[in-house]
Amino acid sequence: MVSGGWAAFPSHQNAGDRTGTGEIPNRPVYKSAILRYSTWFLLRLQNFFAIVDLMKNRSYLGEFELMLLLAVVHLGEGAYGVPISRQLEGNRGRGVSIGSVYAALERLEAKGLIVSYLGDPTPERGGKSKRYFRITKEGLRQVHETRQVLTRMWQAIPELKVKLG
Repeated sequence: MVSGGWAAFPSHQNAGDRTGTGEIPNRPVYKSAILRYSTWFLLRLQNFFAIVDLMKNRSYLGEFELMLLLAVVHLGEGAYGVPISRQLEGNRGRGVSIGSVYAALERLEAKGLIVSYLGDPTPERGGKSKRYFRITKEGLRQVHETRQVLTRMWQAIPELKVKLG
């Protein structure tokens, strides 16, 4: 038997303490206590995975995703990692990690919003091919839908009379 009350579960504030001293009485942990905790924990994990699953299937685009798709559209056939990141840096006015660009491009490809293909090998890249990106019809549809939603939201806001600076 394990002794120490709820000490095995640090998230519980001395649930076994009935003395009010803050000390954990030296009692065995009963199976029902473990079962209750385990059930709660499993339910919490189920809720967590349900939330992740719901977020994975969302239909709206995040800010970075939208900017990436717009950069791919703007660059056309020459859209690959470095020019895409330069396009974002120029429009955002701050640096963009090439790693975050490629990670987001892979997410967009997994969602079916862009497709990638390898170009011809180039000598300046040591014979390696560039990976080019092109937007899909679904990607264009989501860009237009996001633009419509944002436009409606901006039009619904009364004119902001905030002085900057």
